Amino acid sequence: MLFLHWEVPSDLLTPHLPEGLHLDTFDGKAYLGIVPFFMQKIRPRFLPCVPGLSWFLELNLRTYVYDEQGRPGVWFFSLDANQALAVTLARTLFHLPYQHARMTATNRDGEVDFSCQRKGMDELARYQYLAKGSSLTAASGTLEYFLLERYYLFSTTAKGELKIGQVHHRPYPFHQAACEKVSMAPMGWNQFSVAECAPVSALYSPGVDVEIFGLKVASRTR
Repeated sequence: MLFLHWEVPSDLLTPHLPEGLHLDTFDGKAYLGIVPFFMQKIRPRFLPCVPGLSWFLELNLRTYVYDEQGRPGVWFFSLDANQALAVTLARTLFHLPYQHARMTATNRDGEVDFSCQRKGMDELARYQYLAKGSSLTAASGTLEYFLLERYYLFSTTAKGELKIGQVHHRPYPFHQAACEKVSMAPMGWNQFSVAECAPVSALYSPGVDVEIFGLKVASRTR
């Protein structure tokens, strides 16, 4: 997993949030994140992995929010994946804005070369990166903790219901990331106009095992 984050004005993001969610900030600063990663051995509980379905690539564009009960979580503006059935299932079961994309990735001696081209878009988003330094875990109260340790996700249904889903995993081990190539293209795909600049945070994680639980109704958004 590569976690890339940019500081952006709060008023750039707030109009794109549904009723019932509030933008979460760190020291008064809002963050827009691009996260490319590998999905491996994805399966429903008690069922086996399926070749061609349980392994795929994903890239999401996200920010951080909390609901009326103060529960902090992730709001996804988009999620790109290269597995068409996974896209359909995630849209149906989790009401998340998945998009089908052409994606490739290689990992040679720890150096990852990851690319994503969303269906219908000309621009290729490419990321070349590797871990540097020692493995760490985020301490509470740090920016890294704010960006990495999120245990709820939110989505909305076609009927306007705000849904909440819980995820469970051990704290992310992470390194600082050395990035040779970084693309901001997914922001443009989602109609966000952000000046080209380097991310303020670039973190690499070798990953964790994650459990995702069923969605529940948080509130009605319209």
